[in-house]
Amino acid sequence: MAPPPEEERGGGGCCARWLRREVLLALALGQLISLLITSTGFSSSELARRGINAPTSQSLLNYILLALVYGGILLYRRQPLTTKWYYYLILGIIDVEANYIVVKSYQYTSLTSVMLLDCWSIPCVIVLTWIFLKTKYGFRKFFGVGVCVAGLILVVFSDVHASDRAKGPKPLKGDLLVIVGSMLYACSNVTEEYLVKKNNRIELMAMLGIFGAVISGIQISILEREELHSIKWNAGAVFPFIGFALAMFLFYSTVPTVLKICGATMLNLSLLTSDMWAVLIRIFAYHEKVDWMYFVAFACTAGGLLVYSYRSSKEADDTAQVTGASDEQSRVGDEESGIQNQVRSSFAGGNDNQASYKELPSNGSPSKN
Repeated sequence: MAPPPEEERGGGGCCARWLRREVLLALALGQLISLLITSTGFSSSELARRGINAPTSQSLLNYILLALVYGGILLYRRQPLTTKWYYYLILGIIDVEANYIVVKSYQYTSLTSVMLLDCWSIPCVIVLTWIFLKTKYGFRKFFGVGVCVAGLILVVFSDVHASDRAKGPKPLKGDLLVIVGSMLYACSNVTEEYLVKKNNRIELMAMLGIFGAVISGIQISILEREELHSIKWNAGAVFPFIGFALAMFLFYSTVPTVLKICGATMLNLSLLTSDMWAVLIRIFAYHEKVDWMYFVAFACTAGGLLVYSYRSSKEADDTAQVTGASDEQSRVGDEESGIQNQVRSSFAGGNDNQASYKELPSNGSPSKN
């Protein structure tokens, strides 16, 4: 059969390539996690307004939920770990400390500095994925990144007001904390992308939840014990804690899917729109007036995401071929493993009683090492 015309195979030409299912799914999931991050920001703001400063304690419940939900699934499936446990320990340390350091930086520098310097995670992710994951970036990808960052800069400059012009008590220390936290975020995202593409998403979330909870508990006992004792635990303090944990749980559950589909760079670019969503919530929920530049910045960032996520027909076909080859290789490997296990079982049965022929049990399954 002759191959379909380019217009049909490509989905109707250049315009249809922008409407590919994987592109739309990546954009939609990216904005979902951006909204979830916005929700965590509002929860943290409410806790800060009440004088509660316990960033590690806020994250603890999220890690516990990850451990219970995904750890329970992992135990039910009785699957052995595909990655050494100490890799998950390292990932847990990086993730917990990245969250802690960035939240801590707000005490020393201005909001504007944090928003600008937090973009440092994007070039870090690009460099790390290029070196370790062999991700290829063309001019269009870099152009999309530049447009997204330009949109965020517009937001920052339009949001600078009297209270934000102060540099903070220790601006240099705060800026360095943001840079270090952004680098840790980049390391965490790239490591998760590698693990989720090579191994099991359930295993990743379960082990990250277990080690994240243990590390957070140790850090809380050292740094935030007195802060927790001083909190008046009423409904106004408990609900933001619970809201933050649920939003973070959904965020962590969605991130591996985004990483598997479009990678760590697209994830970090999507998170840039969280500030714009916060502005829209302020407009419609709190009836606040904002500068017109916000809408220009939102359109700019959205356009950058479209440019970055665009795939040509050749790129989409290559991805499909690689995915199909990987699935076929995995299927063939499973079949060969099953045959080898059956052969070993038959030989073992022959050694026990060579005079008689034993059939393999129909209801048995080869054991996993």
